[in-house]
Amino acid sequence: MATSRLSAATSILSAVASGVLLAGCSSSVHAEKSTPKLSADKLATTVAEKLAASTGQPKPNVTCPEDLAGQVGNTTRCKLTANDGSTLGVTVKVSSVDGDRINFDIKADDTASPAAN
Repeated sequence: MATSRLSAATSILSAVASGVLLAGCSSSVHAEKSTPKLSADKLATTVAEKLAASTGQPKPNVTCPEDLAGQVGNTTRCKLTANDGSTLGVTVKVSSVDGDRINFDIKADDTASPAAN
């Protein structure tokens, strides 16, 4: 069973971890305060939308544990969870800040983690 579950996770997440995402993808979002900060929820939504757009797949379930402060070089790790419970890490790194706009790069991990039993 573990092999088939891992295979299912690999096939579901391979679309996310392939192509453009291995090279990285970029996004930018307007922050809502004078000190740029993007809430964890808005970051998760934006990352999910960008992953869906770059893979042609439905919007995945993405969660981010913390807000993203708008300072060049800041990073956070988000998590994509597939329907079978397997996960894929996603690194988000601030590439530039222009006023209240935070620009960031997104890179999915190369390998998914199997679902916890």
